[in-house]
Amino acid sequence: MGQVQKDTITLTEIMLQGTPIKTSLQNATSAVSVITQNDLAKNDGVILTPILNTIPGVFMQQGSLNTNRISIRGIGARSQYGTTKIKAYFEDIPLTNGEGETTVEDIDLESIGSIEIIKGPNSTSFGSGLGGVIHLLPRETAQESFGKSNTTFGSFGLIKQSLLAGYSNQKSNLFAGYTHLQNDGFRDNSAYDRKSFNVHGKQQISQKGSLTYLVIFTRLKAFIPSSINESDFLNQPEKAAATWAAAKGNESYDKFMMGIGYKHQFTEKWFVKTSIFSNFKKGNEDRPFDILKDKTNTLGFRANLNYKNVLFQLPFEMSLGTEFLAEKQGVSLFKNLYQSQPGQGSIKGDEFSTIHQDRKYINYFFELQMQLTPKLYLESGLALNSTRYSLETLLPENNTNPDNPSSFGNVWSPRMGLSYKIAKDKNTYFSVSKGFSIPSVAETLTPEGTINTSLKPEIGWNYEMGFKGNWLNRVYTEIAFYYTPITNLLVARRTANDQYVGINAGETSHKGIELLVNYSILKSSKWQLSSYVSGTINHFKYKNFIDGENDYSGNALTGVPKTQLNLGLDFSGFKGFRLNTSFRTVGETPMNDANTKYTDYYQLLDIKTVYAFTLFKHVKTEFSAGINNALNRHYAASILTNAVGFGNTPARFYYPGNPRNYYGGIAVSYLF
Repeated sequence: MGQVQKDTITLTEIMLQGTPIKTSLQNATSAVSVITQNDLAKNDGVILTPILNTIPGVFMQQGSLNTNRISIRGIGARSQYGTTKIKAYFEDIPLTNGEGETTVEDIDLESIGSIEIIKGPNSTSFGSGLGGVIHLLPRETAQESFGKSNTTFGSFGLIKQSLLAGYSNQKSNLFAGYTHLQNDGFRDNSAYDRKSFNVHGKQQISQKGSLTYLVIFTRLKAFIPSSINESDFLNQPEKAAATWAAAKGNESYDKFMMGIGYKHQFTEKWFVKTSIFSNFKKGNEDRPFDILKDKTNTLGFRANLNYKNVLFQLPFEMSLGTEFLAEKQGVSLFKNLYQSQPGQGSIKGDEFSTIHQDRKYINYFFELQMQLTPKLYLESGLALNSTRYSLETLLPENNTNPDNPSSFGNVWSPRMGLSYKIAKDKNTYFSVSKGFSIPSVAETLTPEGTINTSLKPEIGWNYEMGFKGNWLNRVYTEIAFYYTPITNLLVARRTANDQYVGINAGETSHKGIELLVNYSILKSSKWQLSSYVSGTINHFKYKNFIDGENDYSGNALTGVPKTQLNLGLDFSGFKGFRLNTSFRTVGETPMNDANTKYTDYYQLLDIKTVYAFTLFKHVKTEFSAGINNALNRHYAASILTNAVGFGNTPARFYYPGNPRNYYGGIAVSYLF
């Protein structure tokens, strides 16, 4: 719904910034959603969940502030505890680690300027990401410099305090922010404390050269309530899982991310853009079954060379580039002796396993865009990925179990799309593309701790057609039809309390329709009223899926609702008053592959009001207040797919969503 607060007349001028070749949203030969800074300001500013869930085809499940799973068009829905099979970037720095796991909730919303979401394997320049790409673009300082203090208070002990500053002139653009977010949580054992610091900017260093830089530091301590069984979900949703509560299960880490980039414009036809990035993470996770300590170091670079010209009177631009990442991770596992001293929480015992893993990947990509005729636009590309990994396990009694370096081979990913202008500000498009996702290290491990070298990457072909258009200067519409068959489906088969074995179990079929309508109802110089409708209807199923003795062929795909519908109304006027409302309905969701359990259909209503005014000449003040889940619905905000009970304990499928909750805030800005 990124265009809700934009004048529909100017939609053809929106340029997508996250891809190597900049193109307009109107000409893009795929379904791309843009979330603006105005959209990011429509909720409490804590997490992206309510924002992403307004995007057709995107579904973010929120078990807690640090337990989330994003799926796009059903891809990634069967992941157990996090987001996989989707690539994410902040500027040009990957937020997806070498294992393919993505964490976007660490990035504070105050530092994000906009978000571009490419749905499905419709980009050849970002490597492994069968579900698509989420590109976070940093907030930039406008013409004037500023300092800002923003404080939000809310239900369940929510406190968010931010200090922001920006500086801008003709050659420099700098943004810096510090945020401290605390929340006691609705459920037991769910307290959350995150401190984050962000600095990013651009500097013109010559007439043809510019430098970009980024530094992000995050310190997190978050307790984990985990999932609960159906009886507790219905009767005591505030409970934490008994073992996690007794162990006071939690995760904590320090994460440091930095990058520096340089762009040089040789001529009007040639430019090169390069960036070097590094990530460091030191973490600890106290779990009932063990205590995990890990250190991760990542180093990588990304570069592309672009050339644009005219060939046979046809304007074109091409980009040749590469992305390389090398990651080293050390994981140590210790016994958790929390049962020996009840009430004390986790107690670290003897170390029983140490795992060292290295993972490297390199992507090469070529993209070409060409205006074939005044009405016909071509996008094409080809990518090559090579991923290698090695693992060394230090077992008890100092026995080392090394694995020889392994590779998933070379994976080619072609793409071709056409966009045709059928009338002014009205385009139809068609595209064919291939994508893939590499198994994580956890999926490749056997129960003996060795790598299963027979696993293959998931492969999907995407066939898509759609329409984008403006009507009467008031209405903007998008509709997309897609079909994505996926082979070599990776399935995590649970073998123990914290052990899964990955297998290539079959094929899935992803068919769906996505719709977006933005309507500018009334507009004047003093106030405006606009609305949006977005929705998804899908038919995701297993085409061929045999897991052990069970044949699930023909069943609905687990972990994603069949329908989603979003309605919104936005009003602004009355000298700084704004009102944003969002109503969302989510259909039933299959919880297991056998389709014997489903979540219930539910609706959510969120409301936010803002009053902004200028207190003095350079001081801007803003008061805000809001209600989340205003209808006080009882619903499953996330599920653990295919949960199983061990012994006599019932399976724990459910992460209950927050009941009705309130928040309010005040922001004061000084404009220089």
